[in-house]
Amino acid sequence: MNHLIATHLVGQQEIAQQAGLNVTDLTCFGFVIEAGEDLLTAGDLAARAQVTTGAVTGILNRLERAGYITRRPDPADRRRVRVAAEPTALARIEEVYAPYYARMNDLFADYSADEIAVLHDWLSRASTLAAQYLEEHCRPNA
Repeated sequence: MNHLIATHLVGQQEIAQQAGLNVTDLTCFGFVIEAGEDLLTAGDLAARAQVTTGAVTGILNRLERAGYITRRPDPADRRRVRVAAEPTALARIEEVYAPYYARMNDLFADYSADEIAVLHDWLSRASTLAAQYLEEHCRPNA
């Protein structure tokens, strides 16, 4: 497990470099992509990335300058902004990840539906456990 995590960390660093970003900014852009049309606020992003609201401001400034995101006023509260992925940046990141995801899909093809259900369950539960641990032990001062 440690080798898998380490390999993914190194991979994220390489992909971030290809994208002209640092790993934290790439990770935050990933959260923006994951949110889709349910646009995140800066506070949402800070919580997901486990960074302070001050740090997320710098992250958003860098992502906006690099053409990855735009900030939109929150229709329910004009004091807040929501973060949207720029379509061209989304396409660039998808292009970088596409070969990796194709290989992952090939790997999943080796498993039965029941086995994939177990893998999905384990990965979901492990992700929840990791998020809970981070929340309990690594939460920054906001």
